[in-house]
Amino acid sequence: MSKRLDYISWEDYFMGIAMASAQRSKDPCTQVGACIVNSDRKIVATGYNGMPCGCNDDLMPWGKVGTSILDTKYPYVCHAEMNAIMNKHAASVVGATMFVTLFPCNQCAQLIIQSRIAAIVYLEDRDKPDYDAARRLFDMSGVTYRYD
Repeated sequence: MSKRLDYISWEDYFMGIAMASAQRSKDPCTQVGACIVNSDRKIVATGYNGMPCGCNDDLMPWGKVGTSILDTKYPYVCHAEMNAIMNKHAASVVGATMFVTLFPCNQCAQLIIQSRIAAIVYLEDRDKPDYDAARRLFDMSGVTYRYD
């Protein structure tokens, strides 16, 4: 008997892990997941968007609009990319690839670059200035990115 041939690729597997991680998000509007993989195809860390550790997410705002920015989720939610980088513990992410369900914003791009992650594979994109700034940062720093 020979091996089965209909198994998923490594890239589909890692993006699937990112997609599964996104399902942990309690954000009612946007669920994002990330999976960081080293050059040996080992998962170094995963993350999803959510409130910071120790903050009761039942007491935090989850809406996109409010009477003030402080009444929205935006100043509070940690992005999936940030959480994945923070979840790596002692593992190195230098030269790693991040699989992420949504193209990183400019602030996450800064963290990715500073962490020396080498490549981004993303599933969805948005046409916003934050994402254009992220592309500019990635291009200048040599971080590659591509749509999956």
